[in-house]
Amino acid sequence: MAWIYLLTAGLLEVAWAVCLKLSDGFSRPLPSLATALAVALSFLLLSLSLRTLPLGVSYAVWTGIGAAGAFIAGIIIFKEPASAAQIFFLCMIIAGIAGISLLSAQR
Repeated sequence: MAWIYLLTAGLLEVAWAVCLKLSDGFSRPLPSLATALAVALSFLLLSLSLRTLPLGVSYAVWTGIGAAGAFIAGIIIFKEPASAAQIFFLCMIIAGIAGISLLSAQR
C-alpha cells in the first residue's frame, strides 16, 4: 500500500505543478484552489508512504515523478519545446530513480 500512496503522491505533484501554471500566479481562483488541494494531498500521501518506505527512496521517487511528469505535461499540455538532449536527461532522471528504488529493495 505504501507504494500506491507514493505513486499517487507523485502524480499529485504533477497535478499541482500543472495547476500552478494554470493559476497564473494565483490570480485565477479555481486553478489556485486545485493547486493547494493537490499539494496537501500529495504531502499527506507522501507522509503515509514514509511510515514503511525509506526516506531517501520515497523522496527520490516522489520528486522524480513530479519532475518527469511536469516536464512531460509541459510538452503535452502547454506545447513547450523539448530537445533531444532534454529528453535524454529526463531518461537519466528516470533511470536514476529506478536504480535507487531497485537497490533499496535488495537490502
